Amino acid sequence: MGDERLNVLLVEDTASLAALYQAYLQDEPLSLTVVNNGQAAIEHIQQHAPDILLLDLILPDMPGMDILQWLHREKLNITTIVITAHGSVDVAVEAMRFGAHDFINKPIEIERLKVTLHNTMKFRQLNQLLDSYRHDIEGAPFQGFIGASLPMQKVYRLIENAAPSSATVFITGESGTGKEVCAEALHQRSGRQDGPFIALNCAAIPKDLMESELFGHIKGAFTGALQDRDGAVIRANGGTLFMDEICEMDLELQSKLLRFLQSGQIQPVGSSEQIQVDVRIICATNRDPLVEVEQGRFREDLYYRLHVIPINLPPLRERGGDVLSIATALVRQAAREEGKSFVGLSEATKDRLQGYHWPGNVRQLQNVIRNAVVLHQGEWIELDMLPAPLDRPMAQAMSGEWLAQDTLPAPIVPLAVLERKAIERAISHCQGNVSRAAALLEVSPSTIYRKLQSWDEHDA
Repeated sequence: MGDERLNVLLVEDTASLAALYQAYLQDEPLSLTVVNNGQAAIEHIQQHAPDILLLDLILPDMPGMDILQWLHREKLNITTIVITAHGSVDVAVEAMRFGAHDFINKPIEIERLKVTLHNTMKFRQLNQLLDSYRHDIEGAPFQGFIGASLPMQKVYRLIENAAPSSATVFITGESGTGKEVCAEALHQRSGRQDGPFIALNCAAIPKDLMESELFGHIKGAFTGALQDRDGAVIRANGGTLFMDEICEMDLELQSKLLRFLQSGQIQPVGSSEQIQVDVRIICATNRDPLVEVEQGRFREDLYYRLHVIPINLPPLRERGGDVLSIATALVRQAAREEGKSFVGLSEATKDRLQGYHWPGNVRQLQNVIRNAVVLHQGEWIELDMLPAPLDRPMAQAMSGEWLAQDTLPAPIVPLAVLERKAIERAISHCQGNVSRAAALLEVSPSTIYRKLQSWDEHDA
């Protein structure tokens, strides 16, 4: 339960019982104060704000339930345990409705009282931990993350514990779950926060340029190398290098990365010089790295060198109420940026967002909210403002009925043609930025590069 002594207020009008409770609890890690009536309890709470309240419901000057209702109205962060000789299901339900944490009937058994207090202390500690990560959606999130669901609490704890270390972190998770946000959080909470944070997408760089991008090159090292150029490792010296989509790296370059991790030295392309660097490596992938190892696409020795501290980011569909917290924050952010008056989501919209499975995760949610804010006016995001497939009931959208209805009138064309049109349209929309186009299409940039190459060869 920790070394911190919690302040406990006992409201009990029978002096002998109050003395008995004090004797029971004298060895517990708490500081106990006793008052014998409701008014004294309210005054003590206003002046000292205890952590835990042991509240008898039958008091000489007022019902204990009045104090409970007052605490509820004032939204005071006091964990209350109700004590009464007149317990019933109805009384218990009423007490819980106004925020009581637990309910004990008289005569109290000493072990029951101690167990209840121990559990309550643990409950408060967990809530304090939660509050340290939770954010007001109008305020600052946890290092760029929004949400306080249990899966994210685990992520936050891992970040806090891993950040001060120099150990390599391997982040896994579906596309759009926030792997770069996680990497930046690790950097910002580390001792390297004043150093550079360099992000390198291993899937967005052509194979023949990747070594130069990573380790740099000297003038004349290859055609087009008109001057010396520092790679990502040098630029990250003294800070953190985040290598996204690490499983896309070519096997030959993987061996050179392994040598760098073992020695701390790099050799720029075309140079014979070894350069010592001090860089913390954080890597990420949306694939299962063990499957990549088993399939021979990723070196096993490199995997174990990188996979020191694993962090798995949960998909949005497993984050419960975080969906609405994130969506509301995104609405207000987009409204500010677009000069709109939106402040939140309608209840029907909340239900629709909460019920969707979010294959594109937070990135997809960002696109949905931005679309609604940009194309509409109002105070609340309504159902009819949501883009497809959120504009239809989930059962209908998931069954594919809407797709059949929308596409039947159109002529049937080969799937390869549709794929090429979709990729070319996405690249055009992103003004030639393949990485952004891949993100919108929810595929790896390397997939698009391979498609473009095959089309060029076919068209030639």
